Amino acid sequence: MIIEQNIADITTASGLMRTYIYKPSADGVYPTIIFYSEIFQQTAPIARTAAIMAGHGFIVLVPEVFHELNPIGTVLAYDDTGKNKGNSDKSNKTLESHDSDTEAMVNFIKQQEYCSGKIGTMGVCIGGHLAYRAALNTNIIAASCLYPTDIHSNTLPCQVNNDSLTQTKNMKAKLQMIFGKQDPHVPDEGRAFIYQNLLHNKVNFTWHEFNAQHAFMRDEGERYDPALALQVYAMAVAFFHEHLS
Repeated sequence: MIIEQNIADITTASGLMRTYIYKPSADGVYPTIIFYSEIFQQTAPIARTAAIMAGHGFIVLVPEVFHELNPIGTVLAYDDTGKNKGNSDKSNKTLESHDSDTEAMVNFIKQQEYCSGKIGTMGVCIGGHLAYRAALNTNIIAASCLYPTDIHSNTLPCQVNNDSLTQTKNMKAKLQMIFGKQDPHVPDEGRAFIYQNLLHNKVNFTWHEFNAQHAFMRDEGERYDPALALQVYAMAVAFFHEHLS
């Protein structure tokens, strides 16, 4: 599908959130994917991923995940300065603020005539965690979580007993969990911890591990695995077509 791009500044509990919208150009009603980025916000690789998903018949929203901590339009570079700033932002925003951002996007989606009302989430790195976290929202039907960080370790600030692993017991959405076995951010024991927690809480999920490093989907840098990225894109598209279409 040919796609088009737009921008919406959505009002959230913590201020305006710049959100990039990718959608099929053809008239019609389409399901929505909220796509959460890495700590660097909407970089060129994130924009390309959003475009790929939109081209398969989805409305894709890419929020600036740290909008209240940066000027609108901020994109951090894939270097030490950008990494340090992004990690600082990650440590200074609570999960509850991410929850209210998700709620604001859900409310926005429901008002758009081109949206079917069926909503999924997707994300990479911390965005994978935020896609998982957003699946606690009862409006979210399905979530594709790509190498999600900080779930097993409970290292994102939140209220007591409101971390994502503890709240898994309330999850009704269907999950697609994707990891690289050589990812130091989510080691073997971390992945096992998440897996067992999903089983214990009887979540409807699929689980996929590949011989890959962290950020293997990012088409910049030495960790990029193009063949595997294509395979995972196909998996994500099929997953969302099954559950949202």
